[in-house]
Amino acid sequence: MQDRERNSIEHTPRWALNSLLRSRLGHLACSTGRGGKLLVIPICYAFDGSMIYSAIDEKPKSTEPLALRRVSNIIENPKVCFIVDEYCEDWRRLQYLLVHGTAAVLTEGMDFDAAISLLRRKYRQYETMRLEGRPIIEIKPMRIVAWRSRDAKVIRRPSAKGI
Repeated sequence: MQDRERNSIEHTPRWALNSLLRSRLGHLACSTGRGGKLLVIPICYAFDGSMIYSAIDEKPKSTEPLALRRVSNIIENPKVCFIVDEYCEDWRRLQYLLVHGTAAVLTEGMDFDAAISLLRRKYRQYETMRLEGRPIIEIKPMRIVAWRSRDAKVIRRPSAKGI
């Protein structure tokens, strides 16, 4: 049995929003505007109940932050997909949340500052990392597809500080 719902964020099932709040890793899919060259990349993120944020942090990169392919793709084509999933060998516990949305690159402002605070609360690694002066990706959910087995039980994850 499957349980699939396609909704705006206001109608997204509670289990799916809880998964989006607690999950530690998601995958961002974006593409260029011309030619549609695709990129799917794992990202750390935070969700504030309405927007999803991801930092271009200080981990080693091959280029300057604003020249990264995910950043340049979003500037060229803001349509993105973001997925959070839960895999388990017991397939009755599989679940995913697929967010179709639009993304923007923030470099300053109130939303930028709030995103940094949110990301630092979720990931202890960000507490000492300099995020100011680096881009933040902001994703506005437009449509959400949430799926899980009807037999699925919500999987409890440790808090961000407990890891």
